[in-house]
Amino acid sequence: MRHRVKGKRLGRNSDHRKAMLSNLAVELFEHKSIITTVSRAKEARRLAERMITFAKRGDLNARRQVLRHLRNKKITQKLFNEIAKEFEERNGGYTRIIRIGPRKGDGAERAILQLVKSGE
Repeated sequence: MRHRVKGKRLGRNSDHRKAMLSNLAVELFEHKSIITTVSRAKEARRLAERMITFAKRGDLNARRQVLRHLRNKKITQKLFNEIAKEFEERNGGYTRIIRIGPRKGDGAERAILQLVKSGE
């Protein structure tokens, strides 16, 4: 039973998992699109959408909450100044996951996690 269990373990301990998801979110905000496995993309999406919502708030406490997770001042500044403004009119659904087939080495299902453009 998975009662009250949030998120997947992804085969890692908690510190490694948090660091990996943080790195995925930072790369997503930096490059606007990343390729990873479907399960990682789904977990990274949760974090990224929450960070964009904080950035839309724009106050000091929201900035501190984002820095707590992302730990990258340059990307946090970009998130608050550029990315949050793109999604000002949008109420959620800031990212999309597009499945692109299995990885050649181990057959893991891959996906593209990308930020949705403001006009779409």
